[in-house]
Amino acid sequence: MTDTAQPPSLLHRLKPLLPWIVTLGLFSAGAWSLHHLLASVDLKQVMSVARATPWHVLALAVLATLASYAALIGYDWSALRYIEKDLPKPVIALGSFLGYAMGNTIGAGPITGGAVRYRIYSALGLTAQDIAAIATFASVSFGFGATIIGFGALAVHPYALGHLLPLAPGMVRGLSVVVVMLSVGLLFVIAVRGSQITVRGIILKAPAPRLMAAQFLFTALDLLLAAMTLYLLLPPTDLGFATFLAVYAAAVMAGVISHVPGGVGVLETVVVAALPASVPVADVAAGLLLYRVIYYLLPFGLSLVLMALTEARMASGKVMPVLAPVTRSVGALVPLAMSVMMLASGAFLMMSTLIPPTSELAEQLEFLTPLAVIEGGALLSSILGAAMLIIAHGLLRRVAGAWWLAMLALAGGIVASLANGLDVERAAVLGVALLILWPTKAEFFRTTRLTREAFSPRWAVVILGLMAALAATLFFAHKATPYANELWWQFAIDQSAPRALRAALVGMSVLGLSLLVFALRPGQMSHELPTLDEIEKVRAIVMSQPDPEANIALTGDKCLMFSDSGRSALMYRIRGRSWIALHEPFGDPSELSALAWAFQDAAYAANARPVFYSVGAERIPLWLEMGLALVKMGEEAVVPLRDFSLEGPARKKLRTAHNRALRDGLSFEVLTPPFADDFMPELKAISDAWLKTKAGEEKGFSVGAFDPAVLSRAPIAVVRFGGRIVAFANLWLTEARQKASIDLMRHIDDAPSGLMEFLFTELLLHFADQDYAEFSLGNAPLSGLEARRGAALSTRLGALVYRHGRQFYNFEGLRAFKDKFAPDWQPIYVAVSPRANILAVATDVVALVSRPRNTNATSTTITPIDHSPA
Repeated sequence: MTDTAQPPSLLHRLKPLLPWIVTLGLFSAGAWSLHHLLASVDLKQVMSVARATPWHVLALAVLATLASYAALIGYDWSALRYIEKDLPKPVIALGSFLGYAMGNTIGAGPITGGAVRYRIYSALGLTAQDIAAIATFASVSFGFGATIIGFGALAVHPYALGHLLPLAPGMVRGLSVVVVMLSVGLLFVIAVRGSQITVRGIILKAPAPRLMAAQFLFTALDLLLAAMTLYLLLPPTDLGFATFLAVYAAAVMAGVISHVPGGVGVLETVVVAALPASVPVADVAAGLLLYRVIYYLLPFGLSLVLMALTEARMASGKVMPVLAPVTRSVGALVPLAMSVMMLASGAFLMMSTLIPPTSELAEQLEFLTPLAVIEGGALLSSILGAAMLIIAHGLLRRVAGAWWLAMLALAGGIVASLANGLDVERAAVLGVALLILWPTKAEFFRTTRLTREAFSPRWAVVILGLMAALAATLFFAHKATPYANELWWQFAIDQSAPRALRAALVGMSVLGLSLLVFALRPGQMSHELPTLDEIEKVRAIVMSQPDPEANIALTGDKCLMFSDSGRSALMYRIRGRSWIALHEPFGDPSELSALAWAFQDAAYAANARPVFYSVGAERIPLWLEMGLALVKMGEEAVVPLRDFSLEGPARKKLRTAHNRALRDGLSFEVLTPPFADDFMPELKAISDAWLKTKAGEEKGFSVGAFDPAVLSRAPIAVVRFGGRIVAFANLWLTEARQKASIDLMRHIDDAPSGLMEFLFTELLLHFADQDYAEFSLGNAPLSGLEARRGAALSTRLGALVYRHGRQFYNFEGLRAFKDKFAPDWQPIYVAVSPRANILAVATDVVALVSRPRNTNATSTTITPIDHSPA
């Protein structure tokens, strides 16, 4: 039962990393260009210029930044009006500010910001399609607005990019006018004709002219205020603000196209290259550095403080009931935010050890500090900084031990900063980070050991990128010092270059060893199908919990993942790059979230996509916290049994059909093991005849098959006609006796009229008499999907199949049949990464279900990894 298929090719494994590789290449190109532009710049000079910036200039830049973020709130306000949704203004302001503050800093703004909004807005009823429409509306609005404003400024001042464009000013002006006219004309035509466009499966109809004008105003204010922030911080030039606006718009668009987080390196390159040669490059670099701090890090810091205060209020119970859903949604963002904060703190601490003192006060304090303390502080800072980069990964996975280690690392970083030349500023920054992290302990609940959190390839790319940035910082900060082997052994208070070399070596060594420990260690996780002993072990878990759907784990055609305690389990199979878990984890409720996280960690560590197939609405908060998107796949028909009977006018048709079946001679019985010797062969003959009418073979994975070894262990309901069994259904039950369901439901070809309706009615009456609370009639695939304008492509595709796919399967007939029993229709979803190709996932699921159970359903061998669940 071991998977033996050929492993995927190297190209297949690298394909998911191509976007990261392209982004890294663009970033490297921008960094190389910036390196040449800053060749004559001295870091100490840059820091001196930055420190000498007047306070009133800094204050104006901060005000312009806050005003720009206030204008960004208008994007969400307009988008909500566009999709005809109404939310309280404080909620809009909160969702917008957190979305842009985190999206601008972390990168991939539409994705990151969209995830932030999803957690906040969904608490007040907005769907995933609504939030996707908001993000798409904002992106399209910014694209049109920035294009019109940027090219409009170039049309007025065609000399703005003269250093960068090999075109005559007249040509630049003409092309700019054409672009502006085409953009405005396109918007006009769309507005007048009521046209629509499709972006990534989201259909956008033309907004009303007033809404379009309002959104353009918000975009203009945002761009103008952001440009004003940088313009205030740059040294005085001959460029007027209108000319600089064209430069800024071009730099921002270049950063967006590159997909580099925050456009780091790309924006700086364009600005430095576009400014006149007479402007001191060191002054420009200082202005860009302050711009990054004020426009990106300051709002991100404010968002962290806001989250910390929210966590503190939740811990104290001082939250208004009306705002409780929103505050809980903010709490779901804490792991990502704290992880980024710890990542930034580690990078900041390590880089600080590589940079020599940049102020006279720091140099004087360094001479007053013993050499051993300075050397020890530099090495300790580098080690703690490297540790913070590793701990950040644990925070992202909600590991409780990572929170404690983060607190210790920040406290140690404060001590090391004071020891390393009494760097009070660095110690203050780390102290603020410690205070922000302090009230968030409740969000880190997983007991998994940090050493089990295998690095994903993406995280490894981030760490390697930071190592490259540290090396670049080292060479830039000490480029005036000629390298010599003797530098490694020089110990002197006034020799910062040797100290930086040693600190860099230690920090890089810690990071390198961490990558080896976390990502390259031998594995323990097996993907073999379960043994008989494991089937019996999971049987005990299935019987101890209330969900009868977990019985499908006993079929033996799915891999099993157990918790460390052995009280919980998860079933899954692997197909291609998809790790597909069937239903939610089951067992001890206190372990289910950790088990789902562990499965996702293992999948990402293997460069695969985790998929939770056929899950209900109960654990939607968990899937959102894990960063997964929900795609509706149908609805489950669940009949409440507390008051179920055939009495009353509402049950007249059902009662009439049931009485007719009884008069025709049908009878119902539930049989329990052990069965008579001739019972299974009789059922097998019915099953084989039923399969012939379906022109297919037994299926697997999410549906059961006729397996005597499995069927003989559970009760079976039968319907007899003239003393002969004409239909049967195996029952899924648990010892909790709360909910019952069925798996196989098969009958003879010439079944009496009304047979299946009679079988279901008797089942409902039987379990209502047994005091069960619910009975599941199973799923209605693709039902409940709406092919409305603005719906996701996969949803509209499913709705289309549901309505017009009768030649394949009578979806509407199935739902209509189950509607006779007045069930509650409960949504069923697939939880998958937002970046995953849902059609590829669907193909993998169909392949697993369609394969006969006696064949190997896994198409790839995954190298085992050390990721057993906590």
